[in-house]
Amino acid sequence: MRLSIITLFPEAFEPILNTSILKRAQQKGKVVFELINLRGFGEGRHKVVDDRPYGGGTGMILRPDILTRALKSIVDPTEFKISNLKLKIILTSASGKPYKQKDAQRLSNLDHLIIVCGHYEGVDQRFIDKFVDEEISIGDYVLTGGEIPAMVIVDSITRLIPGVLEKPEAVEDESFSILHHSSSNFQLLEHPQYTRPEEFEGEKAPEILLSGNHAEINKWRYQKSLEKTKKARPDLLK
Repeated sequence: MRLSIITLFPEAFEPILNTSILKRAQQKGKVVFELINLRGFGEGRHKVVDDRPYGGGTGMILRPDILTRALKSIVDPTEFKISNLKLKIILTSASGKPYKQKDAQRLSNLDHLIIVCGHYEGVDQRFIDKFVDEEISIGDYVLTGGEIPAMVIVDSITRLIPGVLEKPEAVEDESFSILHHSSSNFQLLEHPQYTRPEEFEGEKAPEILLSGNHAEINKWRYQKSLEKTKKARPDLLK
């Protein structure tokens, strides 16, 4: 998979992309990360990429022509819409749709994902209308820029790409995975986890987990996931 990120701060990504699972994913040849510095397409001596909003208001707006130049350095916008390549362009934005695990799973099946990091007061709507497939938000709050949301999206997608994790089943029983039960699909939080020591400060690990009875362990884990979801995220069960 190819992951291209258009950003004003490419240096912010380098420590993240070269650490842990993201680093190993590159070494295995499962993903290629590409950082495009938007400032390199700016105008004038100071490489300006933004301007004041028409109609007045505070803040600055990323210019559509500058963003388009950066995009054209990655892919020909006139061709990708009609090609067979599974490609999407997303914009990180506080006004975007909330990002969910199902979105990570869906996007992990692409051949090429381009992430445009929003910044300042926003992005000229004409660029969004012409090129952006989805606007994505990681929460109902405002950040100084779209770089951190882009990191979240990249991390959540990369670990789902087949072959990245040594144990593929590791992604199957996590929080926000879909559990098929009877005729309904439930999205549950992950059950509580325990490890050594068997007793910690007077508290013992649940005996069922030490029993070796995997059928009963699975029942216990399902029940605990259900209890945890009802308590912390009842909205997932509606």
